[in-house]
Amino acid sequence: MRKKLLMVGISLLMCCAWVGAQETGKNELQQRAESEYAKGNPIAARALYIKAFESYVNGGNLKQGVDCGVKGNKLYYEKENLYKEAFDLLRRIDQTIEAKGQGANKAALHYWTTKERHLMYMKMRKMESAKEQMKNMENHAQAANDAAVKNDLLYTKTIYYYTVGQSEKGNATFKEMADQLTASKEYGKVDEVYQTLIANGRKSNSASLVAESYKSYMAWKDSASALVLADTVGVLKKQIADNEAEIDEKDSSLTARQAAIVGLGILAAVLAAALVLGAIVLMRYMYSNRKQKKTIKLLNENNALKAKFISSISAQLAPTLQKLDKGTPEVKALLDFSEHIQTLSELENAAEETVEKEDVQVGTLCEGLMEQIQGKVKSGVNLKVDAPKMAAHINKEYVSHILLHLLKNAAQYTPEDGHITLEYKKRGAHKHQFLVSNTGSSIPEEQREEVFKPFREVRDLTTGDGLGLPICKRMALNMNGDLDIDPAFTKGVRFVLHLQDD
Repeated sequence: MRKKLLMVGISLLMCCAWVGAQETGKNELQQRAESEYAKGNPIAARALYIKAFESYVNGGNLKQGVDCGVKGNKLYYEKENLYKEAFDLLRRIDQTIEAKGQGANKAALHYWTTKERHLMYMKMRKMESAKEQMKNMENHAQAANDAAVKNDLLYTKTIYYYTVGQSEKGNATFKEMADQLTASKEYGKVDEVYQTLIANGRKSNSASLVAESYKSYMAWKDSASALVLADTVGVLKKQIADNEAEIDEKDSSLTARQAAIVGLGILAAVLAAALVLGAIVLMRYMYSNRKQKKTIKLLNENNALKAKFISSISAQLAPTLQKLDKGTPEVKALLDFSEHIQTLSELENAAEETVEKEDVQVGTLCEGLMEQIQGKVKSGVNLKVDAPKMAAHINKEYVSHILLHLLKNAAQYTPEDGHITLEYKKRGAHKHQFLVSNTGSSIPEEQREEVFKPFREVRDLTTGDGLGLPICKRMALNMNGDLDIDPAFTKGVRFVLHLQDD
């Protein structure tokens, strides 16, 4: 017995020494980067992570270097949206991997840089590009044949499927990952992954992702609780059996037997306490589960009622406003605001419906839209249309509304002798882009996502209600496309309407 205790003590000391060695395995630059990040200094942390990447690579530790490079890359776009710098750093890391990596290890390292690109495109809402990077991740994971990489791929695919609304694929992929971790009894990792997935859903305001995550999480938790209790009981029973066998092998002296009986009693008490505690935790969790489900259902119902209420108020005010003097700026502003609310509400209610499309001559369409703003621009402003004489399969009503709104905005904000350009680009067999650009002041980076959100501030309605761009964004999304601001355009502002055929 004493020998066993001595061996356990030695094992613990060796384990602690190994953990200490792991901690000190980080070089000074990485430790300083982690410290600066913990203090809330992401810019300083980013610079130190990049230096740590270079230091590790020069020292022959490619894996840890790539890890630091990826962490530094995140700090470019998570807070500051510096996508160009982030993509440049990833290209540099990939070049280093190609030059110094070997075999499966090279594929595993390329996986993490490819995942970063996937996450960046997801954040930029460029779903087709994110999908392409996901295929590259699958190829790298297959070549790497690394369990950690394969598990991470399943997790990342789950988030992607839920984000793009493919709940059935998300459920299947998540179940595969959870089953693998549960089979290896890594319950803590499964729980951590579920919590991360739920947090991502809340962060992205995706009610479907939160709901699906909770549903899967609760189902797994119920089964995992029983497995944990069974494992605990199994360990304690084995310990009891080992003690009983040891007693039989030792001398049959009364003192030894009494000590063993006391030990068995303590183990039995611990087993009973563990079972009671497990039952209490399980009951509390079941209650929490029901409460969470009710909360999510109530939130969804409240959102639907809120949208209906706002739309109803707008509809009821319209007849009264029509009786007032429309020549008064305030009355006209209220009428426009009421109409915009109705439009936005109808678009949101039709989000799941299929938008009808037809073949439209883009050259003729663009020329006609540009003609409508000729009398609205300032002196000396040059208007240019760059659209070929070809047909595109689009929804003419939505596209015309979006482009005309963007052109009117450009006419308002373009200074004298400036330029306004409307372009059409064919980006693939089924992909199209309309680009509206104008010279003048640019939109600050921190406001580029905000301009597409409705009701983000209290406004004087006579100067505009701020719903024009949110309506355009919603129309683009309903066409299975998107509308965003080109961050690479620095001579003013360029809006890009992304569309694709069904």
